Amino acid sequence: MLILVVDDEPQIRKLLKTGLGGYGYEVMTAADGQQALTIAAQHAPALIVLDISLGSEPDGLEACRALREWSSVPVIMLSVMGEEKTKVLALDAGADDYLTKPFGMEELRARIQAVLRRSAAGASGVPTAQVHVGALSVDLVGRRVDLDGEEVHLTPIEYEILRLLITNPGKIITHRMILAQVWGPGFGEMSHYVRLYVSQLRRKLREKPAAGIRYIINEPGVGYRFIELE
Repeated sequence: MLILVVDDEPQIRKLLKTGLGGYGYEVMTAADGQQALTIAAQHAPALIVLDISLGSEPDGLEACRALREWSSVPVIMLSVMGEEKTKVLALDAGADDYLTKPFGMEELRARIQAVLRRSAAGASGVPTAQVHVGALSVDLVGRRVDLDGEEVHLTPIEYEILRLLITNPGKIITHRMILAQVWGPGFGEMSHYVRLYVSQLRRKLREKPAAGIRYIINEPGVGYRFIELE
């Protein structure tokens, strides 16, 4: 399985090539966005690890946007501490996940495996019309939500948020994405709407983090992700 690593720092490229190679991946590297786009077009990697802050044009964000014009290859963006707004921009640009530097190789490997699982699930039509996660059951055709065998009555907005999250299990959905999908254009800066409705949704789903019952994971300052489906 071929992975393309894009970073303008030679030591990072070497480290990731050696580390990922040790897990059995074939690894190609690129030092800038244009080289990355060329390699992606010619070699069709299974996944791209792309640094947000490349030292030349196009930077990581621009390269991701350009890539999304013709490819759905999974992309994990790399960022440094304190780049919260940039992470949001990366996800909105089409990245599937992000990882903050510094990070360990085991964490990167886990992220890669999770993104590849989600990509394979999407290609095979999963999730299906009936989604079951623990005591939670969602009928996407009938628009019915049950918890412990009893129907949960959601408002239309609460249901649409849940539907968006549960059909993208494990993937970070930003506040802006939720606003655009649920409320429509023109609500891009009203993330407090999302926080309010997600809080109500969690209460109706009877989440109990202390007891390990959690369906919606908060990504502080970025958005939310639904837990991975088994």
